[in-house]
Amino acid sequence: MGDTTPTVPPTTVKCLVWDLDNTLWHGTLLEDENVDLPAAIREVIVGLDARGVLQSVSSRNDHDLAWAQLAALGVADYFVVPEIGWGRKSDAVRRIAERLNFDPGTLAFIDDQPAERAEVAFHLPDVRCYPAEDAKTLLDLPEFSPRSVTVDARQRRKMYQAGFRRTAEQTRFTGSDEDFLRSLDMVMRIGRATEDELSRVEELTLRTSQMNATGVHYPDEALRALLAHPGHEVLVTTLTDRFGSHGAVGVLLLEKHPKAWHLKLLATSCRVVAFGAGTIILNWLADQAARAGVHLLADFRPTDRNRMMEVAYRFAGFDDRPCDCRGPLSGISGEDVQLLHLVATRRDAPTTARLIAPDLTSGGPA
Repeated sequence: MGDTTPTVPPTTVKCLVWDLDNTLWHGTLLEDENVDLPAAIREVIVGLDARGVLQSVSSRNDHDLAWAQLAALGVADYFVVPEIGWGRKSDAVRRIAERLNFDPGTLAFIDDQPAERAEVAFHLPDVRCYPAEDAKTLLDLPEFSPRSVTVDARQRRKMYQAGFRRTAEQTRFTGSDEDFLRSLDMVMRIGRATEDELSRVEELTLRTSQMNATGVHYPDEALRALLAHPGHEVLVTTLTDRFGSHGAVGVLLLEKHPKAWHLKLLATSCRVVAFGAGTIILNWLADQAARAGVHLLADFRPTDRNRMMEVAYRFAGFDDRPCDCRGPLSGISGEDVQLLHLVATRRDAPTTARLIAPDLTSGGPA
């Protein structure tokens, strides 16, 4: 009898950290500056970038010399938050994860030295480690092959690089946080998802855990069913500013009932928490519900990682009070899901971003 246990796909790698000498390039830079980047490795670098997999560097080298060599080879721009120096590589990989706000389990590390791989594996056991001879095969591995590659995924590196420039400017900015947000000239768009955008929605529900109200991943087929249901709204939020696009940063799944609108899922990207994206979305939705004369109910499943989402809901005014509007909805979302409640009131427009959003009360545009 065959094994009928379902195969669990490996977690997709979100960032690959490269060693340089005799891994990314042939040769040791401090011994011979004429190192060679094989065409097959260049193809892997470009291919991973096109799939939305970020790439960084952890190398024992002189930083300026190594970075100049990457630039001369035409690949420096593919690498974010590089760690080139003389410390432990596990410390470098940990700093890369922290700067990207990634769980270590979503990082991979490739190095020609078994001792370096062992050191990283010992201190960061969730990081997947690969020998240098595997480099040319990475594009064939499932963990480096997202099921779908969205428009945002293809631009992910550029969005992170824009984010680092944005952060650097904020460090130099001398005004208040709110003044800095105003200086960004942000434009937030909330729109009904089209079938072409569903892969972006699915990816966001899959990749977001800290700002996911329920932790539920909605696969493509479930989203298409909701999109076709007249009582549901599948809404996508995008954000741009003068540094560039943040891409799709939020998804709302809303079911409309006569007395209450049921927010079944709100997920926002962790990258835009500091820009108040969740607050803007919730205030807009509360204003829409007030205009429609209904209450808001929201599913929330507490996890170890989504405490910030609970704070956002409470700050928006959601509570646990009993209400007749709960009647038909109580218990339908699962025993471990809280059904938070809000008596919706009109809300002011945001002051830090220009909001372009539909009118949910009429089905037409705002």
